[in-house]
Amino acid sequence: MCPDCEDFTRTVVMLGDLALYADRIGADQDFIDTVGPCLAASLPEPPTGTFPPGYDPNEGPEYPGEGW
Repeated sequence: MCPDCEDFTRTVVMLGDLALYADRIGADQDFIDTVGPCLAASLPEPPTGTFPPGYDPNEGPEYPGEGW
């Protein structure tokens, strides 16, 4: 696995683990509030080929609640 792919995958897995931890009874909310944004901010650009050519995450259908 290329280094960029490995870094992206590892960060996504840590975000998923944090989400699972957040659903546990007794989870430390301060820890979640601190670590979550840090992990999200450290998420690298997705590896080439993750999305189809021409993909724009800002285009697409509007979902309920958007633009409020």
